[in-house]
Amino acid sequence: MYFPYLRGRQFELIALRELAEQNLISNHIFPIIEPVKLSSTLTKTLKIYQENNRNAAIIYNPCVGGLSNEILNNHSENKICKNLAEITKESTILKAFHLEKSIKAIAEELSNIILIATEREDSVYYNDIYEAKTEPKYTLMPDESDFRRNIRNHNRVLLADNFIKRTRNVDYYNNPDEFYTSDHLYYKTDDYVGFADYSVVGNDYTESGFAPYAVAIHIVYFDGKNNMRVHHFISDTNDDYTDTTGKFYEALKKLIEWNKEKQLDTCAIKEFQKLYDEQTYPGLGTVKKLSIMHHIELVSRFLGQREEN
Repeated sequence: MYFPYLRGRQFELIALRELAEQNLISNHIFPIIEPVKLSSTLTKTLKIYQENNRNAAIIYNPCVGGLSNEILNNHSENKICKNLAEITKESTILKAFHLEKSIKAIAEELSNIILIATEREDSVYYNDIYEAKTEPKYTLMPDESDFRRNIRNHNRVLLADNFIKRTRNVDYYNNPDEFYTSDHLYYKTDDYVGFADYSVVGNDYTESGFAPYAVAIHIVYFDGKNNMRVHHFISDTNDDYTDTTGKFYEALKKLIEWNKEKQLDTCAIKEFQKLYDEQTYPGLGTVKKLSIMHHIELVSRFLGQREEN
């Protein structure tokens, strides 16, 4: 099972919502959403997953964004919190929590949740919290020795930040094609029940964007041995931040030419082709949305085909 871990910004949420609405993902996909603010887009996305009987989880003690260090409270008078409380009553929508010493005080139940362990010093609290009597539904954790020693449950999920984040988009220019991961091939062999990552966004979080000097489109694909790689399509005229539309077409043309050989046919790739044919610029948020959608749909297909075989 694949657990894409995304922050609850507008275009990440729309990506997840459209994947469910268009029936592009299977039950092999279990998105984890870390909300950065309470919004109607957040609740609408979760409701779509609920209505389509698809799995998803929302982090109740987020660590980034406007809700950092806040606890989403089911008893809050906030309308969106009330909606979340109703949605998480459904079996397909789970609550998730970052592992911390005080988790017993903030989680109403400890078994039917997703636990996220990313801090080595907090992993030592796992056995004090669970006392070997029960365990979380799933535990996302890095494949590191301290985590493996401290967290010994049956439902561990391998969490990795596979996307190599560059300081500037133009920095991808000299490294257009990179290894992304082979976790999807070996997670079971390594004694995990699933794998997780931060898609082509990466774990680094920034509050706001800015006009880039270069436009980048990040597209994952499988090589001949089914390892996943990522190709970066970068604009050429990158001396200043003017003419973002022209830069987008430069990057998009490279993607379209490259795909004549690769023949990727996800919904997102078809949308990129349509944008190229119609010479339409959708905005950088939509570009990111399509890259995420492509990644998740591609992994969903791979896992579905692997199960059939």
